[in-house]
Amino acid sequence: MSNNLAENSVTCKNVSMALPPIAPVPGATFRRRILGSTRLVFLLVLVALLALCLAFAWTTRDAMRSLSFLNKSGGSPSVDSTRKTIVDLSPWQTVQALAPLAVTAEESEFAHDAERLADHEVDQAFAAALRQATLQAQHLTLTGDALALSQKVAQLQQLITQDQAQVGNINAQLSSKGNQAKSGGVDSGDLEVAKAQLGLDSDELADAQQDLNRESGDPSAQIQAELAAHEASMRQYDKQSHGEGDVAVISEKKQGTMAACVQAWFTQRDRYQLLQQALLQTRADIAALTAEHNALEAKANANAATQAADAADRGTKLAILKDRSAERQILGIDNDRIQTEQQLAAVYSKWSAQVLLQHRIVLHLMLQSLALIVLILICMVSFDALMRRLMANPALDRRRSQTLRSILELSIQVVGVVLVLLVVFGMPQQTPTILGLATAALTIALQDFIIAFLGWFLLIGKNGIHVGDWVEINGVGGEVTEVRLFSTTLLETGTLADKGLPTGRRITFMNGFAIRGQYFNFSTSGQWMWDEITVSLPASSDIHAMVERIHAAVLGESEKNARVAEQDWKRGAHGASVSRFSADPVENLRPSSAGIDVQVRYITRASERFDQRNRIYQKIVELLHDPG
Repeated sequence: MSNNLAENSVTCKNVSMALPPIAPVPGATFRRRILGSTRLVFLLVLVALLALCLAFAWTTRDAMRSLSFLNKSGGSPSVDSTRKTIVDLSPWQTVQALAPLAVTAEESEFAHDAERLADHEVDQAFAAALRQATLQAQHLTLTGDALALSQKVAQLQQLITQDQAQVGNINAQLSSKGNQAKSGGVDSGDLEVAKAQLGLDSDELADAQQDLNRESGDPSAQIQAELAAHEASMRQYDKQSHGEGDVAVISEKKQGTMAACVQAWFTQRDRYQLLQQALLQTRADIAALTAEHNALEAKANANAATQAADAADRGTKLAILKDRSAERQILGIDNDRIQTEQQLAAVYSKWSAQVLLQHRIVLHLMLQSLALIVLILICMVSFDALMRRLMANPALDRRRSQTLRSILELSIQVVGVVLVLLVVFGMPQQTPTILGLATAALTIALQDFIIAFLGWFLLIGKNGIHVGDWVEINGVGGEVTEVRLFSTTLLETGTLADKGLPTGRRITFMNGFAIRGQYFNFSTSGQWMWDEITVSLPASSDIHAMVERIHAAVLGESEKNARVAEQDWKRGAHGASVSRFSADPVENLRPSSAGIDVQVRYITRASERFDQRNRIYQKIVELLHDPG
């Protein structure tokens, strides 16, 4: 057998030598631990989502161009690049976007002025566009489908004139006295037919006029539609309430906390940048309107000199004068628009200056808050040094001095942190939220005391613990000396076998064990337990006879308790499930080096265990000394 073991050991050694050791790859275990398969897949999914979000954000970047003043490029914003209407509405759109950003009463006043000027400028722009479209339509040469539609429109206009005259004639005949008595007179039915014909011709004229405007490129109809839409949006905007804020100093003083001041600081900086962008756009509009005015004026002067020389008859001269009058009206409107834009630029400049002033106020408040925080920190350091100086007194006990020092240091730090947080964030304003959070924090911090208080109600009940009971709590046995509202105190007596021999230690438990854990009360009725004793007998004696005598002795001492225990078990089980169990003593024989060990198990009350064991030992000793 030893040879086989040697061969097996040799074989194992050869196999182990044949397999070269695999060198671990540096960092492989570390990578597997940090980036497992699940984490790697999750990380790749997140990276893919981030890439998709960035891609869609890039493709939808033109959404911010709906407000031209938000253009963050260094140059002036382009007006015509994003225009979707014939008439430029950017002055009003800019003011409409900036007005809700006004915070103080001064800013609200500037916003109202800007709204008024921008509305007037847009109205003048519509007037100039309508006059320019009318002037262009008068000198437009129609050909093809446009010419045919123009002739159709003229015919429909004449037909509508005839329909209107017919309706008026019928109304006159119906209103004349005695008309219904005449034969062949008209009635109300003829009037309805005439009105229906007039409506049909009017609808046909409107459709033909739209076709003509589309074919000829006349923008008058579209300009009218844009004007109607702008007026409707203005009426809707006027219905909305625009609150007035406090003056700048009072409004900024309300930013009592440092966090609010910092937030107001960044908000004001963003608002100032937007106002500067609006100012740049307004100046660009002024330059564009000035160039347009100068070009139109030069063209009008050149056309006036040429047309005055070419005028041959009175009709031509009248048409030339009407064209020059329309051009001068457009020039006057452009002058008004330029002046309005200049006033609007001045309003934006004043608004920006007001925001800068509020910026300085917020900076002043931030410096005050910062100075207060520094003062709190200085006080913390000073109080800590003073406390250390006082605790260095040798008259104080060292242990108490260390404890008091730790408490004072913690108190100073907590008070300082609370004061700094109040300066930064201020007093909480939402009372229900504060109460809820405070209640939750107290519940978590005092949960042991709450559970201990609830456990007291269980301990004073029928199956609880009372003073004088012999109990075991968390493996510690002893006699109950005090049951208070939050704690229970025991006089320790060691293990169950050492009952009546206290150790002298008083142990206190929080009453939470009545809910969270388990305890044993050996003083109440029905607290039965199995005890065990061991008796060593020599091998030469009559083992079976001696076992019978030991059984009879133990049975005599425990029979009364056994019967009572069986009845208690049956009552507690509420059924016949324990009817097969018996509380009679049980003996087990085990061989040992000295002979035979007899283990006897018997039932006893927990509170009487020590006394009953002594009585049984006394009986067994008597049997061993007197076998007869």
